[in-house]
Amino acid sequence: TFWGKGVSQGHSDAVRRIAGVKNAVQYTLPKQEIIEDIYNVERDLKSYEAHSREVFVVAEEGVDKEAIRREIVTMKNYFDEYETTVHFISQEEFEREHTGMPHGGHVIRVGETPNGKEVYKFTLELDSNPDFTASVNVACIRACQKFFENNSFGAHTVLDTPPIYYIDFNSRNAIEKYL
Repeated sequence: TFWGKGVSQGHSDAVRRIAGVKNAVQYTLPKQEIIEDIYNVERDLKSYEAHSREVFVVAEEGVDKEAIRREIVTMKNYFDEYETTVHFISQEEFEREHTGMPHGGHVIRVGETPNGKEVYKFTLELDSNPDFTASVNVACIRACQKFFENNSFGAHTVLDTPPIYYIDFNSRNAIEKYL
């Protein structure tokens, strides 16, 4: 599983807490060379081997930017094990380029059949992680209502839920729209 490109709210907050930092955002990036190589090499990767981090910082005037960069890249449990790039930018550039909440990722599985290697890959690219999360929550509430209407009470996991329960269509309309 590879996450990104996406904003990490927790990592961004950790950087904003550094003295001299006016504003900051941190993106997690999947290492493309690892993704491309995953088809050829079976490996058990740690997160820091498969991802890099990119940080955009608006520094307060007159601060030691190199000291801020050093504090970021050596921050335990956040950046110290990762390949991390730090960019210092203006507040104007920050507001123009870095105020969204994008996120995404790739889930790739490689397996073998008697006649060869098989790969499946799921990719998610979100312009707004909060909007997507809210939409998923609404779909789950819709599914709960359908369970209730069918007198199916108790706990149901996402995997136990028929996909048709998540959408606001009946089966016939869903088939016409999606198939």
